[in-house]
Amino acid sequence: MRAALERYFEFSRLNTSWRTEFFAGITTFVTMAYIILVNPAILAQAGIPLPAVTAATCLSAAFGSILMGVIARYPIALAPGMGLNAYFTYTVVLKMGVPWQTALGAVFISGIAFLLLTAFGIRQLILRSLPHELYAAVAGGIGLFIAFIGLHNAGIIASNPATLITLGDIHTPPTALALLGVVIIGTLQVWRVRGAILIGVIAITLAAIPFHLVHWKRASYNLHDITLTVFKLDIRSAIHIGLLEIIFVFFFVDLFDNLGTLVAVAKKADLIEPDGNIPRLNRIFFADASATIIGSLSGTSTVTSYVESSAGVAVGGRSGVTAIVTGLAFFLALFAAPLVGIVPTAATAPALIVVGSLMLTTITEIPWTEPLSAIPAFLTLIMIPLSASIANGLGFGVIAYAAVHILGGKFRREDWLLYLLAVLFLIRFVYVSQA
Repeated sequence: MRAALERYFEFSRLNTSWRTEFFAGITTFVTMAYIILVNPAILAQAGIPLPAVTAATCLSAAFGSILMGVIARYPIALAPGMGLNAYFTYTVVLKMGVPWQTALGAVFISGIAFLLLTAFGIRQLILRSLPHELYAAVAGGIGLFIAFIGLHNAGIIASNPATLITLGDIHTPPTALALLGVVIIGTLQVWRVRGAILIGVIAITLAAIPFHLVHWKRASYNLHDITLTVFKLDIRSAIHIGLLEIIFVFFFVDLFDNLGTLVAVAKKADLIEPDGNIPRLNRIFFADASATIIGSLSGTSTVTSYVESSAGVAVGGRSGVTAIVTGLAFFLALFAAPLVGIVPTAATAPALIVVGSLMLTTITEIPWTEPLSAIPAFLTLIMIPLSASIANGLGFGVIAYAAVHILGGKFRREDWLLYLLAVLFLIRFVYVSQA
């Protein structure tokens, strides 16, 4: 059985092992476990019962990650997406006055649309239409993005009304511990220690105990609580013409966030073939579409691929076992309530910073002396962290790529789909820019 599983997950070709995949999966979970607390806190403001949405968060993340690992065999973890959960609560429910049940219906419809596009091969065509330099720029942009998140979470950088951001107070215990974490992880990586990121996270968690930064979070949720939201979505109301914009936002933003994350993680894991093809692409798309549908049925907003999957890849994760381990950890989190949130931000922030730095290696593949490639790549690279959105960064890059090629007399008929994407992105920025 073990040998058969190793053949199925291609351990030999990927030069990986059960031990490596296990630690990679745990590392990914640790860096994205914050979603167990943050997603329910946001969606509860929309009126969704907190215990139920907490259970739905854990179960949808578990289902999506395990499905991704089993059928697509990629080290990509899924969970309810940040940004889309905020749009769900603050724009759709609180601002527009749409009941949360109807909003969940809109999420369900967007998931069905994903499945249909996957079945007809349209999502695959969209991904293949992206030029290689944008692949590299997306990976680098996501690296900057998650490093920025880590720096902010650690308190190393802070907001400033005059300069937008500035150096934070590095004398506070959380910030000092986060800086120590960067040093520990960096040193371990210099010595080629496997699991350096996970070791660093654990070390800082232990070091944070004397400073009272580690808190036991007791929660009262369990599997029964999910009955408050399961199958409570209102699909009929969501089909109403007034909600087409909402469905479009859920669909459009998730589509390109998923594409961007997929490209970045697959590229970092060296899983993209020389011709730019990504094996089992239809299975990847089937997994994330199915996860969104299950998420809406259980009571949470759109489920999407997580950039924190790069943390697992950085410690050697290469196969679907990494995602399966992450999914199992999310499932166990449902029953290990006292442990939820025990890892402080000071411990996870260094992991994000280091992973971000590792992802910048891809930008060396961009021909920076060629304006046709450099300008779109730069806009993609810089707009992802500055707009806090993979979709926005990719949109700027696609629009710029189309513009410089058309205006520069380099128009190619075979790039018609990319030009169409540029038009769609323009419509998105004009019509639904608030997303």
